[in-house]
Amino acid sequence: MLAVATIAGFAVYDGGQSGTAKADASAKPIPVVTGIVTTRDMPIWISGIGSVAPLKVVDVKARVDGQIMRLAFNEGDEVQAGRLLAQIDPRPYQAVLAQAQAARARDMAQLVNARQEVSRTGALSQAGAGTTQSYDAAKAQAAALQATVAADDAAIAAAQLNVEFAGIVAPIAGRVGLRQVNQGSMVHASDTTGVVTVTQMAPISVLFTLPQDSLGEVLTGQRSGALPVSVYSRDGASHIVDGRLLFVGSNVDQTNGQFQLRAEFGNGDRALWPGEFVSARVLVRTDRGVAVVPSQAVQTSETGRYVYAVKSDGTAEVRNVKAGPAVDGFTEILSGLKPGEKIVVSGQSRLSAGAPVKAQSSAQSATEQAQ
Repeated sequence: MLAVATIAGFAVYDGGQSGTAKADASAKPIPVVTGIVTTRDMPIWISGIGSVAPLKVVDVKARVDGQIMRLAFNEGDEVQAGRLLAQIDPRPYQAVLAQAQAARARDMAQLVNARQEVSRTGALSQAGAGTTQSYDAAKAQAAALQATVAADDAAIAAAQLNVEFAGIVAPIAGRVGLRQVNQGSMVHASDTTGVVTVTQMAPISVLFTLPQDSLGEVLTGQRSGALPVSVYSRDGASHIVDGRLLFVGSNVDQTNGQFQLRAEFGNGDRALWPGEFVSARVLVRTDRGVAVVPSQAVQTSETGRYVYAVKSDGTAEVRNVKAGPAVDGFTEILSGLKPGEKIVVSGQSRLSAGAPVKAQSSAQSATEQAQ
């Protein structure tokens, strides 16, 4: 049957489409995932790439000449400061020490006799039975022998040091590397190559860089104390260890606009290894009680960033927002939204201003998209 409508006395033919027009007048609600603008503390981290660097690395060298009689370490050993690493033949230095001690004993005996001679000549001179010249000569002889004994003491101290230096010990606690000499080798104090390298493993540091735009935030945060630093694997996927900022570089590299930082870590479990590349992030501040939304709710257009808000009548409204830092899936909203407002978190691609929306859970949304 043909449909006819009468308007102001005129008959109008609509081709049977009046029912369709009424259906289009009420658009079907668009299913979206919604959320609420909430408040939370936002820790502001700045991330950079760096590498693990030991605080101390010592190339242990011989301090006296001689033949290596024994190596007292295995490559890769963890050693304490003062532990014996290698033994140079000490016998030549022990002989020099014995000679110095004998010379001192001889000179000491002569000094004792010279002091007695000073006493005798002094008494005779006062009694008029001796000359002043003899008394002065005795005092000069005693003083000379006193200096000789002092020189003997210095020679003994030097000889004792050489005997001690024949035992090569670890100057710091750490891990020994590959040995550079073998048992039986001749070593000299002038050698450029050491016996072995000792690398301090704990504590240890991480050197990393940040862009110069972050320098002000780092320096401001540092005024209140040492800033926390967290280290992650190079790809940032797994957390390794936490420590503290130790040093901020005194200049910006003009070739890349980066500045360097050093953070220190206890590393008791040896989670950090010298030379490995890591991702480091430093906590510069914490924004307390700020408005936040899930980061996927924030969209970008040619005019700036915006969020779809859900009005009380169930329609979408475009809200231009000023977004702050994003942390752990949440973005700080500096202006444009207030805590408690409902927003669209997912499903924005089908939305436009004024479109009706139907809120649903994330699980429902995933199911419908799959269908």
